[in-house]
Amino acid sequence: MQTSLPSLDVLKTFVVVAQRLNFTHAAQALHLTQGAVSRQILGLEQQLGYALFSRQARGLTLTPQGAMLLAPVQQALGQLDEALARAGVQPGTLRIKCPTCAMRWVLPRIIRLQNEQPEMNIELTASVSHGVEFSTEHFDAAVVFGEPQRKRLVVQHLFDEILTPVCTPTYLPALHRPPEPADLAQKTLLHPTRDRRDWLLWLKAAGHEALPSAKAQHFDTLDLAMSAALQGFGIAIGDLCLLEEDIQSNRIVTPFPLSVLSGAAYYLVYPERAVVPAALSVLVEWLGTEAEKSRVRLQRYRPEMVNDRR
Repeated sequence: MQTSLPSLDVLKTFVVVAQRLNFTHAAQALHLTQGAVSRQILGLEQQLGYALFSRQARGLTLTPQGAMLLAPVQQALGQLDEALARAGVQPGTLRIKCPTCAMRWVLPRIIRLQNEQPEMNIELTASVSHGVEFSTEHFDAAVVFGEPQRKRLVVQHLFDEILTPVCTPTYLPALHRPPEPADLAQKTLLHPTRDRRDWLLWLKAAGHEALPSAKAQHFDTLDLAMSAALQGFGIAIGDLCLLEEDIQSNRIVTPFPLSVLSGAAYYLVYPERAVVPAALSVLVEWLGTEAEKSRVRLQRYRPEMVNDRR
């Protein structure tokens, strides 16, 4: 009967060897000698009473017992690492996840909140992902793009995605008439996705089926496309809420009056709990109020928008 647990160092060695199936490569990753790694595995096998690896001329393979043990050990070590990380976070710190595209809107408001209430500690983490999985990602709340699954989540709508072309004030030549999509011929269109769906959505609402220019650059995120437009590299489809401050300061302009509601939106989400921490309640109320102000300002700026559910 097993009466004592193997040491954490030995279990970590087992995981690394199982991932690489090579003592030499595992030793390099662990900064140990090959002999030390081999002895640790042999000692673990003797302690457990069964082999974890089959030694063959071509290398190592996991035995059925080793394969059965690997996933639970990885999970346990991962949970321990997370617990240690959480214990090291300053008490009272709120950890918030936010997609990079929404950082333009979220970050200035978090900074203002902390300036007004310096006792609040908020760690804002940017991510290219648009969602969150609270069971594996240790955040107190998150701003997400796209309506989340509401299972055991509190969901607060912040603002809708409102799309329209954006560029620097000097990118398009001055015209003595309202601009038309045909005026974009020979201009560089900046696309936040490979499928060009945002531009195509707006053009369809404007009564055009095809792209007006073959010149294009593609980016992985909406934020990168908008940043390229701010630098004068082309004209991008931008989100009015995210670019509100840039528009107000005239760093960027919206040359066409038409804007499109894509049907997507940004939400603030956090896990359901019996007692919501006071700091989280303050954050939720603050961002909710700020979002309402943004929605009101945009309604005045663009009173008529086309609603197009993708």
